[in-house]
Amino acid sequence: MPNETTLAFAVEDMTCGHCVRTITTAVEAAFPGAKVSADTATHRVTVSGISDVRAVSDVIAAEGYTPVAVDAAA
Repeated sequence: MPNETTLAFAVEDMTCGHCVRTITTAVEAAFPGAKVSADTATHRVTVSGISDVRAVSDVIAAEGYTPVAVDAAA
């Protein structure tokens, strides 16, 4: 999809592989078809295939993390 929406979040408390799996699993379960990428080195999570920033943020927060929406192009 050339115009697919990509959301990005800084998640400073995502520090390990377990955190990545927890966030990825939660977002993919809440939004089937969404593609999640998470990088512990940069503490960045990107989600494509959904455009509702608040809903994705709420899912990440429900898992105990503190997401902050950032510019996906940055």
